[in-house]
Amino acid sequence: MSVLRPFDKLPALNSAILLLVGSDEGLQQKLAEAILREKKSFKINIRIATSLPLPSEGDHLRPRIDLIAFMIDIKSKYSLRNVEASLAYVDASFFLGKVCFLVTGVGRLNCCSVEMSAIWKLREVYSSPVLFCELELEGIRVATAQRLLRMLEICAGLIPGVSALYFGSLMSRSANF
Repeated sequence: MSVLRPFDKLPALNSAILLLVGSDEGLQQKLAEAILREKKSFKINIRIATSLPLPSEGDHLRPRIDLIAFMIDIKSKYSLRNVEASLAYVDASFFLGKVCFLVTGVGRLNCCSVEMSAIWKLREVYSSPVLFCELELEGIRVATAQRLLRMLEICAGLIPGVSALYFGSLMSRSANF
């Protein structure tokens, strides 16, 4: 079991790797399918994990990960604890614009089990953007897929003149207004 590091492998030409980490594999699969259906000018590979660390036996074969999206279900405290435990296996340099938190289930805030202060604390401690969505609704799932795809394109270095760190600082600034 090893810590994920963003720059320990060379990037593949005109491609990007997204890692979705969360306890609801069904929603991960739906989001991955929505992302793959979107029009894009680069090759995309999406990996799904319920938690970190990733198994170390295939580490030498694993491609460089460009963006990690931690999925937190607002209705499940287990989901939040799972993400918090997984964060220990991510190298600090990943938090320079290559991590985001995706909070799902926000359409049903009356069933909320996770305190919003815990979400804001993750954003502050890890200096990473938080995206709120309802992945059960097709339209919002498509919009979320488009946002993640654009973030992934930036994090993979496929947009000239825009770095993941710069983009991350823009996202965190916009959340403060």
